Amino acid sequence: MKSRPFLRAVLLGGGLMLLVLLGWHFLRRPAPPVPAPANDFNPAQFVKAPPRLDAPQVATDMEVVDIMLGMARVRPDDRVVDLGSGDGRILIAAARSYGAHGIGVDIDPARVRESIENARAAGVASFITFRRQDLFQTPIGDADVLTLYLLPEINLRLRPRILAEMRPGTRVVSHDFDMGDWHWDQRRHVGTATIYLWIVPARVQGRWTLTSDGQAFALDLQQQYQALNGSIAVGDRQVRAEQGRVTGNLVRFIADLGQGRQTFEGRLEGNTIVPTNSSAPWRAVRAG
Repeated sequence: MKSRPFLRAVLLGGGLMLLVLLGWHFLRRPAPPVPAPANDFNPAQFVKAPPRLDAPQVATDMEVVDIMLGMARVRPDDRVVDLGSGDGRILIAAARSYGAHGIGVDIDPARVRESIENARAAGVASFITFRRQDLFQTPIGDADVLTLYLLPEINLRLRPRILAEMRPGTRVVSHDFDMGDWHWDQRRHVGTATIYLWIVPARVQGRWTLTSDGQAFALDLQQQYQALNGSIAVGDRQVRAEQGRVTGNLVRFIADLGQGRQTFEGRLEGNTIVPTNSSAPWRAVRAG
């Protein structure tokens, strides 16, 4: 009778031989053919292209951020809109330093996710919102402050909307790039950076009836952004309205109505310009 060790050795050897034979059999089987793609196969549909950016992603230095917000005189009750918000640092600084609320938009979803996380980490997620959106489709009419770090051509495309949709007195601040022939109200240099500030002017161009010292005069105003000039009919002659300026709702010009040169300073309220100095006996009402 064979010993048990001998039987175990025979069984183990047979098992190993069986495994070798099975492996050799499967290795000899030909690989299945690779299916040919259909004629309408388009590999690009499986590869998501990066978003097309209107401006390159370049972060603003925090020193520049602080000065931008300071020039814009951000207040706790302000709504700040940041177009091309990147990692969210401008709005986060506005919320942390001034208690302002706001919204930032960016076309790059990675930057939107990053800004949301940054706001949470800074403890201001309840103050500010970030979303993926085309900046040209973003509503801006309810902003108190608009911040930009874009490109000159993008600023110029935004300029008509800023002037038409934003309320007089809204502050617009831009890092490095201006608005063409819309001259800035303030400009500062910070290292190699330049910061521009504009105050959206009220639209006062047109014909007005100016009343001063009980007399009525026809006032015709021409406006180029915040610059203002015009003419006033005084009897049978035309008097120039000079050195005019519109700052938000505030209107100022100089004219001589027959009693020497006088400075007219007022505030636009609807269709009426009322004097900011209550002792000045003048006002102007829009004449259609």
